[in-house]
Parts: sequence; C-alpha cells; structure tokens
Amino acid sequence: MQALIEKILNEGRGAWRFRRYALLTAWGVCLIGWFVVYTIPDTYQSSARVNVDTRTALSIVVDGLVVRPDVEAQLNLVRQTLLGRANLEKVAQQVGLDVTARTAAERQALLNSIISRIEIALEPPMVRDPRIPNTLFRISFSDSNRDTALKVVDVLLNSFVEDTIGSDRTGTASAERFLRDQLADYGRRLAESENRLAEFKKKNVGLVPGDEGGYFNRLTTEMQEVKRLQAALVVANSRRAELQRQLRGESPFVPPAEGMGAAPRSNGSNNNGPRDTATRIQETQSRLDDLLLRYTEKHPEVIATRETLDELKARQQQELAALRRGDPGAAALANASTNPIYQNIQTQLNQVDVEIAALRSQLGDRQRNESELRRLVDTAPEVEAEYARLTRDYDVTKAQYNTLLERLEKARLSGDAEQTGVVKFNIVDPPSAGFQPIFPNRPLFLFAVLVVGVGLGCGVAYLMHMLRPVFATGRTLGEVTGLPVLGTVTRSWVEKYRAQLRQGLVRYAAASALLFVVFVVVVVAQQPASRLLRQVLS
Repeated sequence: MQALIEKILNEGRGAWRFRRYALLTAWGVCLIGWFVVYTIPDTYQSSARVNVDTRTALSIVVDGLVVRPDVEAQLNLVRQTLLGRANLEKVAQQVGLDVTARTAAERQALLNSIISRIEIALEPPMVRDPRIPNTLFRISFSDSNRDTALKVVDVLLNSFVEDTIGSDRTGTASAERFLRDQLADYGRRLAESENRLAEFKKKNVGLVPGDEGGYFNRLTTEMQEVKRLQAALVVANSRRAELQRQLRGESPFVPPAEGMGAAPRSNGSNNNGPRDTATRIQETQSRLDDLLLRYTEKHPEVIATRETLDELKARQQQELAALRRGDPGAAALANASTNPIYQNIQTQLNQVDVEIAALRSQLGDRQRNESELRRLVDTAPEVEAEYARLTRDYDVTKAQYNTLLERLEKARLSGDAEQTGVVKFNIVDPPSAGFQPIFPNRPLFLFAVLVVGVGLGCGVAYLMHMLRPVFATGRTLGEVTGLPVLGTVTRSWVEKYRAQLRQGLVRYAAASALLFVVFVVVVVAQQPASRLLRQVLS
C-alpha cells in the first residue's frame, strides 16, 4: 500500500511540471463549453389533464339496453387523428407556427417537429381500482416559446373533446344507416325464403319431414314394425296350433242320459260353466254389435270378431249336420260345454284367433306403408335434402334478421343516450406552463463543463508527463534501471529563484481561482445572459 501511494505521488509530481498546460486546457474547454451551453435554446412545456368519465348516471341506467361504446378505442382513434397531418396543419395555422414554412419540405419538417413534441398519454391513477377504468389523459407540448406551448395545448385539448364526441355521434348515425339498409335487404330475403318454403311444402305434401322424422327414419320404423308383427304372428300361430292339438286330445265330457240314472240338468246349473256353440254365437254376435257401435267395419277387432262368428256358425252347421246323420259324437259336440277344460282351451283358441286376425290386419297396413316408402326411395331423399336446404336458408336469414333488428333498436337508443350525455369530459388541469424552462438544466450543464475541463487539463498534464518522464526519487530510478543507486544530489535554490517560484505559484493559484469565480458568475447570470446571447446570435 505504501508503494502504491508513493507511486501515485511520484506520478503527480511528474504531471505537476506541466500544470500550466493543464490550466490552459481547462480554461479553453470551460469557455467553449459554457458558450455552447448558453446557446442552447430554452424549452418550455405546457400540459393539460382531462378525465373522460364513462360512469355517469345515465350510463348506469341504460346499461344492457344500449350498445356500450368502446370509449378507449374511440380515444385511441381520436389520439391518432390529432397526430394526423390535417389536424397538425390546422394546429400550426391557428397557433402561427407555419409562418416561416413556405416550401413543402419546410412544412413537412415543421409537422415532424410538432409530432415529436406532442405527448398524449394516460396518467396513472392515484388510487388503483380494477373496477374503475383509467381515463385520465395528459396532453403536453414542448416549445422554446412559452406562449406557443400554451396555445398548442389549448387547441389540442379542444380538438380532443370535440372530435371524441363528434366521432361518437357520427359513428352511431352511420351504424343506424347501415343497419337499416341491411335490415331492409334481409327482410326481402326472408320474405323470399318464406315463399319458396311454402311453395315447396304445397308441391310435396306427404314427403316433407314431420314430427316423426325424415324418410329414412319412417322407413326404418315401418321395417321394424313389420318384423315385430311378423314375429308376433309367428308366436300367435304357434299358440293356435298348440291349442288345436290340445283341443283334439281332450275328450268332451258327456253326461249320462236321464233315463240311465243321471240326474236331470238344472236350468241354472251351468250358468257359470262352459257354454255351448249356440251360446257362444249369441255372445259373439252381441260383442260384434257392440264393436260396430264404436268402430267401423275395417277395424281389426271387428274383422276378427266377424271371422270368429262365421267360424262358430259354420261349426254349428257341422254339429247340426252330424246330429241329423246320427253321428255318435254329435251329442258330445253339442254338449262340449259341460267339460270345463275343453271349454277353457276353446276360449283361449278363440282369443288367439282374434289376436291373429288383428296382427294380420296391422301387418298388412305396415307392409303397405313400407312398400309405399320403398317406392319413394328415389324421390323422398331428394325432397328432404331440398327441404333441409330451404329450411336452413330460412333459419339463417331469420336469425340474422332478428339480430339486425335488435341491434338497430339498441343503436337508436344509444343515439338518444349519447345526445343526453353518456360520456362526460372533466378538465382536471387547464393548459398551463411553468415560467422556468424544463430544458436545459444550465447550472448542471455548466458544472459538468467545469468538471470536464478540469479533468481534460489533468489528463493533458499526465499525458505530457508520460511523454517526457522524469525520476522524482532515487528509489524510482533504481526500480526502473535495476541498478543500485549509491546516492542523490539535491538541488539548492538561490533566494531569487525561490521568490520567482513563489510568484509563479501565486499566479497559478489566482488563475485557477479565477476559473472558479468565472464559473460562479456564469451560473448566477445564466438565464438573462443566455437569452441575450441567443438574441445577439439570431
């Protein structure tokens, strides 16, 4: 550490030899730098703040009923419009900045200069609330003339407010005109779609899909029903065959004759038992009459009951014919009702016959429907496709028409709300500008020039020391040469030379102090002196 300090002192002693060059360099740099700082023009900044309030009482009342304006997008659009060429030319003309711009190049340079000095930005709110949008705008402009800066900000503020409201109203009116034109066009297209759909339904009655579905759905349903009825018919025929087999294997019970010791039958002894063929014919006829009162001749139950009645009458005729021939089993057939098992089988057989008749009738209807649908296999799908296309076009047109109608009503209500005032502009700070320029900071710049000048002077002295080095001590000479230093001879000064040296140091100190005195004077008088200097130079 001691060696480092000694080295620094030696370098300083070597550079001290060229102190006059350092002082001259510092004086030259400071004078030139201070002159340049004085010639820098002052820049004044004017600014204004305006708050765009979209949370008015009217906006709360009409919330959800009108089209909410995108205020931020409108403000951005207006901000871009303010910085447009046409608006800037108007600003320059109103303020008087275009007096010196005569050529196109000068006017373009003027507009570019104005754009670079205008600032329109959102101010951060003092209290951050995510529920409240930030709509505090700050408009600022910088110029060498304070009055000009104030006028430009005032013109921009008025244009900002007026253009925002005007663009909003103009946009609403344009939207209403557009929606009316589109609504008329879609109304015409909707009427045409309705007419085409109605004509198509008239031409293709029975082929248009209904609630039961389309062609293939109906065909599939009929095919499934045919299969189901065929399966049910097979089961019913199997039951009928089994009942007939059981009926043939069951012997009717024939009571002994009265003369052979059998007790005579009471008239009411078989009221609840099986009945004979005549009784069954009578009951079937009664049932047929009752069904005819409720249904037509083509009803499946009427048809089945009539077939059963015909079979009973035919059986009665067979029994009568057997009795006339004297067939021994005729008496058994005539009195088969006396066997309850036989009669029960016969009843089930009759029910199965009725069921089979009903199934055959239903199967025939389903088969006819299936045949009819299969006959239309080349026509119905095309009709359904055309109907689906017409319906789709109609639905799309109707939905679009209803949407446009709803938006038109909202646009009308929005226009009325805008006339009343949904957006409110509050000028927080009117255009204002400080009396002190914001640029340059001359005291700081002047001090920076002084520091740079002193630094460059020291650098020049050290550079000259490096070019013309000397050994300040014998130790330094030994370290550099690597040879032992046996001794040093000091220099003794005559009193006259000592006096001259002291005078030179005094003059150097005075020149250095004068530099700092001049710096203080320059800083104190920088405002009026710089203005006077710029006037002289201009």
